[in-house]
Amino acid sequence: MIPIRNRKKTLQVTVDEMRSFAFTYVEKYAPSKQQLKTYLLKKYMKLSASETRKKDVNKLIEIVLSDLEKNKFINDKFYSESKAKSMVQRGHSLNKIRNYLLGKGINKDFIAGTVNKIKENNRDQDFFSAIKICKKKRIGPARPEDNRTLFYKKDISLLARNGFDFETSKKVMDIEKNEFLKIINLL
Repeated sequence: MIPIRNRKKTLQVTVDEMRSFAFTYVEKYAPSKQQLKTYLLKKYMKLSASETRKKDVNKLIEIVLSDLEKNKFINDKFYSESKAKSMVQRGHSLNKIRNYLLGKGINKDFIAGTVNKIKENNRDQDFFSAIKICKKKRIGPARPEDNRTLFYKKDISLLARNGFDFETSKKVMDIEKNEFLKIINLL
Protein backbone atom coordinates (compact mmCIF):
# COMPACT_ATOMS: atom_id res chain seq x y z
CA MET A 1 0.00 0.00 0.00
CA ILE A 2 1.02 3.53 -0.67
CA PRO A 3 1.16 5.62 2.49
CA ILE A 4 -1.07 8.72 2.58
CA ARG A 5 0.81 11.90 3.24
CA ASN A 6 -0.79 14.56 5.35
CA ARG A 7 0.95 17.59 3.96
CA LYS A 8 -0.56 21.00 4.41
CA LYS A 9 -0.99 22.92 1.21
CA THR A 10 0.61 26.29 0.94
CA LEU A 11 -1.51 29.33 0.17
CA GLN A 12 -0.08 29.66 -3.34
CA VAL A 13 -0.83 26.01 -4.19
CA THR A 14 -4.40 26.44 -2.95
CA VAL A 15 -4.95 29.62 -4.99
CA ASP A 16 -3.45 28.00 -8.10
CA GLU A 17 -5.68 24.98 -7.61
CA MET A 18 -8.75 27.19 -7.26
CA ARG A 19 -7.76 29.20 -10.31
CA SER A 20 -7.46 25.95 -12.28
CA PHE A 21 -10.96 24.86 -11.18
CA ALA A 22 -12.30 28.30 -12.10
CA PHE A 23 -10.74 28.28 -15.57
CA THR A 24 -12.18 24.85 -16.28
CA TYR A 25 -15.65 25.93 -15.18
CA VAL A 26 -15.52 29.25 -17.07
CA GLU A 27 -14.38 27.48 -20.22
CA LYS A 28 -17.24 25.00 -20.05
CA TYR A 29 -20.20 27.11 -18.84
CA ALA A 30 -19.51 30.90 -19.13
CA PRO A 31 -21.05 31.60 -15.69
CA SER A 32 -21.86 34.74 -13.76
CA LYS A 33 -19.60 35.76 -10.89
CA GLN A 34 -22.03 34.41 -8.28
CA GLN A 35 -22.38 31.06 -10.05
CA LEU A 36 -18.60 30.66 -10.17
CA LYS A 37 -18.28 31.64 -6.51
CA THR A 38 -20.88 29.02 -5.51
CA TYR A 39 -19.19 26.37 -7.63
CA LEU A 40 -15.75 27.06 -6.14
CA LEU A 41 -17.10 27.10 -2.62
CA LYS A 42 -18.85 23.74 -3.06
CA LYS A 43 -15.89 22.23 -4.86
CA TYR A 44 -13.29 23.36 -2.35
CA MET A 45 -15.36 22.52 0.73
CA LYS A 46 -15.85 19.01 -0.68
CA LEU A 47 -12.16 18.55 -1.47
CA SER A 48 -10.57 20.20 1.53
CA ALA A 49 -10.16 18.81 4.98
CA SER A 50 -12.71 19.60 7.64
CA GLU A 51 -10.40 21.90 9.58
CA THR A 52 -10.44 24.65 6.95
CA ARG A 53 -12.82 27.40 7.79
CA LYS A 54 -15.44 28.71 5.41
CA LYS A 55 -14.31 32.30 6.03
CA ASP A 56 -10.77 31.50 4.87
CA VAL A 57 -12.05 29.72 1.78
CA ASN A 58 -14.27 32.72 0.96
CA LYS A 59 -11.26 35.04 1.12
CA LEU A 60 -9.31 32.83 -1.27
CA ILE A 61 -12.27 32.60 -3.64
CA GLU A 62 -12.61 36.40 -3.65
CA ILE A 63 -8.93 36.69 -4.61
CA VAL A 64 -9.41 34.30 -7.54
CA LEU A 65 -12.66 35.99 -8.65
CA SER A 66 -11.16 39.48 -8.58
CA ASP A 67 -8.23 38.20 -10.64
CA LEU A 68 -10.59 36.62 -13.20
CA GLU A 69 -12.69 39.77 -13.34
CA LYS A 70 -9.62 41.95 -13.81
CA ASN A 71 -8.48 39.74 -16.70
CA LYS A 72 -12.02 39.81 -18.18
CA PHE A 73 -12.70 36.09 -17.93
CA ILE A 74 -15.96 36.80 -16.12
CA ASN A 75 -18.12 39.86 -16.71
CA ASP A 76 -21.60 40.12 -15.19
CA LYS A 77 -22.69 42.94 -17.51
CA PHE A 78 -21.86 40.90 -20.60
CA TYR A 79 -23.46 37.83 -19.01
CA SER A 80 -26.73 39.66 -18.35
CA GLU A 81 -26.89 41.13 -21.86
CA SER A 82 -26.15 37.85 -23.62
CA LYS A 83 -28.58 35.81 -21.47
CA ALA A 84 -31.30 38.41 -21.92
CA LYS A 85 -30.78 38.45 -25.68
CA SER A 86 -31.11 34.68 -25.95
CA MET A 87 -34.17 34.68 -23.67
CA VAL A 88 -35.85 37.38 -25.78
CA GLN A 89 -35.27 35.29 -28.88
CA ARG A 90 -36.95 32.34 -27.16
CA GLY A 91 -40.00 34.44 -26.23
CA HIS A 92 -39.51 35.07 -22.51
CA SER A 93 -41.14 38.07 -20.84
CA LEU A 94 -39.15 40.91 -19.31
CA ASN A 95 -40.31 39.82 -15.84
CA LYS A 96 -39.01 36.31 -16.41
CA ILE A 97 -35.68 37.65 -17.70
CA ARG A 98 -35.36 39.99 -14.71
CA ASN A 99 -36.11 37.20 -12.20
CA TYR A 100 -33.74 34.78 -13.94
CA LEU A 101 -30.86 37.25 -13.77
CA LEU A 102 -31.63 38.07 -10.13
CA GLY A 103 -31.47 34.35 -9.39
CA LYS A 104 -28.04 34.15 -10.98
CA GLY A 105 -26.70 36.83 -8.65
CA ILE A 106 -26.36 39.64 -11.20
CA ASN A 107 -26.16 43.21 -9.89
CA LYS A 108 -29.51 45.07 -10.06
CA ASP A 109 -27.90 47.94 -11.96
CA PHE A 110 -26.77 45.59 -14.73
CA ILE A 111 -30.25 44.04 -14.87
CA ALA A 112 -31.93 47.45 -15.09
CA GLY A 113 -29.55 48.49 -17.87
CA THR A 114 -30.19 45.28 -19.78
CA VAL A 115 -33.98 45.56 -19.50
CA ASN A 116 -33.87 49.23 -20.54
CA LYS A 117 -31.76 48.29 -23.55
CA ILE A 118 -34.35 45.69 -24.58
CA LYS A 119 -37.14 48.25 -24.17
CA GLU A 120 -35.22 50.78 -26.31
CA ASN A 121 -34.87 48.25 -29.12
CA ASN A 122 -38.54 47.27 -28.99
CA ARG A 123 -41.05 49.29 -27.01
CA ASP A 124 -43.60 46.46 -26.79
CA GLN A 125 -41.28 43.47 -26.34
CA ASP A 126 -43.62 41.57 -24.01
CA PHE A 127 -46.37 41.59 -26.63
CA PHE A 128 -44.15 40.01 -29.27
CA SER A 129 -42.74 37.53 -26.77
CA ALA A 130 -46.29 36.51 -25.83
CA ILE A 131 -47.04 36.00 -29.52
CA LYS A 132 -44.01 33.71 -29.78
CA ILE A 133 -45.22 31.72 -26.75
CA CYS A 134 -48.68 31.38 -28.32
CA LYS A 135 -47.16 30.04 -31.51
CA LYS A 136 -44.82 27.69 -29.67
CA LYS A 137 -47.47 26.30 -27.29
CA ARG A 138 -50.33 26.55 -29.83
CA ILE A 139 -52.51 28.55 -27.50
CA GLY A 140 -54.71 31.62 -27.81
CA PRO A 141 -54.84 32.89 -31.38
CA ALA A 142 -52.94 29.80 -32.59
CA ARG A 143 -55.83 27.53 -31.52
CA PRO A 144 -58.70 26.66 -33.84
CA GLU A 145 -61.55 29.18 -33.50
CA ASP A 146 -63.91 26.57 -31.99
CA ASN A 147 -61.63 25.94 -28.99
CA ARG A 148 -60.48 29.50 -28.21
CA THR A 149 -63.30 30.42 -25.85
CA LEU A 150 -63.19 26.99 -24.24
CA PHE A 151 -59.48 27.26 -23.34
CA TYR A 152 -59.35 31.06 -22.76
CA LYS A 153 -58.81 30.84 -19.00
CA LYS A 154 -56.19 28.10 -19.35
CA ASP A 155 -54.28 30.08 -21.97
CA ILE A 156 -54.34 33.30 -19.93
CA SER A 157 -52.96 31.43 -16.93
CA LEU A 158 -50.19 29.87 -19.05
CA LEU A 159 -49.14 33.34 -20.19
CA ALA A 160 -49.24 34.56 -16.57
CA ARG A 161 -46.98 31.70 -15.49
CA ASN A 162 -44.55 32.81 -18.18
CA GLY A 163 -44.35 36.28 -16.62
CA PHE A 164 -46.73 38.30 -18.77
CA ASP A 165 -49.06 40.81 -17.12
CA PHE A 166 -52.84 40.59 -17.54
CA GLU A 167 -53.13 43.48 -20.01
CA THR A 168 -50.55 42.00 -22.36
CA SER A 169 -52.08 38.53 -22.08
CA LYS A 170 -55.58 39.85 -22.78
CA LYS A 171 -54.31 41.90 -25.73
CA VAL A 172 -52.68 38.80 -27.25
CA MET A 173 -55.66 36.54 -26.56
CA ASP A 174 -58.06 38.96 -28.28
CA ILE A 175 -56.12 39.06 -31.57
CA GLU A 176 -57.89 37.66 -34.60
CA LYS A 177 -56.40 34.63 -36.35
CA ASN A 178 -55.43 36.50 -39.56
CA GLU A 179 -53.71 39.31 -37.59
CA PHE A 180 -51.83 36.69 -35.58
CA LEU A 181 -50.58 35.04 -38.79
CA LYS A 182 -49.41 38.42 -40.14
CA ILE A 183 -47.46 39.13 -36.95
CA ILE A 184 -45.91 35.65 -36.98
CA ASN A 185 -44.74 36.19 -40.57
CA LEU A 186 -43.05 39.44 -39.49
CA LEU A 187 -41.25 37.73 -36.60
